[in-house]
Amino acid sequence: MIYAFKGSPKHTVGVEVELQLVDAETGDLTDAIGPFLERVPERWSAFFKPEFMQSYCEINTDVCETVADVERDLTEKLIWANEKAEEMGFRIVWGGTHPFSRWQDQKISEGERYAWLMETMQYVARRLVVFGLHVHVGVDSGDKAIQMCDRLLRHLPTMLALSANSPLWCGTDTGMDSYRSKIMEALPTAGMPQTLRNWSEYVWLINHLTETGFIRSIREIWWDVRPHADFGTVELRIMDQPLNMKHLLGLVALTQSLVAGISSDIDQGAYLYDCHPMIAKQNKWHAARWGMDASFVDFDSMSAVPARQVARRLVGHCRPWAERLGCTEQLGYITDILENGNGAARQRRVFAETGDIREVVRYLQDEAAAVTVQ
Repeated sequence: MIYAFKGSPKHTVGVEVELQLVDAETGDLTDAIGPFLERVPERWSAFFKPEFMQSYCEINTDVCETVADVERDLTEKLIWANEKAEEMGFRIVWGGTHPFSRWQDQKISEGERYAWLMETMQYVARRLVVFGLHVHVGVDSGDKAIQMCDRLLRHLPTMLALSANSPLWCGTDTGMDSYRSKIMEALPTAGMPQTLRNWSEYVWLINHLTETGFIRSIREIWWDVRPHADFGTVELRIMDQPLNMKHLLGLVALTQSLVAGISSDIDQGAYLYDCHPMIAKQNKWHAARWGMDASFVDFDSMSAVPARQVARRLVGHCRPWAERLGCTEQLGYITDILENGNGAARQRRVFAETGDIREVVRYLQDEAAAVTVQ
């Protein structure tokens, strides 16, 4: 099959959020997606979607020019979703994992694709009660999208550390800032992207995997960053669903600015310093384990440096592009994560202060309910 990359002349943005549906009284995940989707207004029917489990909902933005457009789009949908959820007796929660609900108790959503995933991957799929943030940024060609995946490799651990928001799992502190990333890596086509030379090689790989029955479609490539042919984008998938709207907008601004800057470097033929995949993988492990308290190998100096230092440098590098794209204010929201901790750190603080894991869910509910950035 020939996959044509529908390139975008601008660095447009699209955002997908995976949100938890929890019972208003108990805080447990609840199988509410079916009746919830029945109430979605017709104009938004394509933007509210079921996911693998019946206890969560995916909400997508339309194609947006700016991060401010993303904010307007998501805010309107989330205000409606939060109000409707409250009417129906549940709440919407942001986080990479649910702090205490058991994955064994979740029900698979109806649909032939979900049934196939469950039959093929068994308990590996059964444990996928995890929630991520996916950010699409438009690029102009398939070859550039492939180069982009390679050049983003060094930055993926930083994006994970900033977004990490899944320390608790089945009532236990996992010791990880992003346990979700470890769950995702169990999938056979997940994790860091493979090094490819061009779009043609990517198409060959997808066709080969499909023809030999290893995957059924291009949708079964779950890399941390991947090209998306139909949208004409690079899709960054490594991030946990962050704590709140402010953190989300900061991460979206960082992603759009980073992609725009790398795109310009590619156009100018700028040389890329080697980023060894094994070192990038080790940095990702540190990001998942320690979040913003991690140390990373810096690919320019090849020395270990604090993750916060790497993140601050990346924000500074992206700032000129944020100015051009009109998202300087939103990029500045990353400072809140650098100074006050990512979602994982804040969940742990609440748990330590209260000793009650249900209070963590209530805290997450409150953060999710405040969809308007102050």
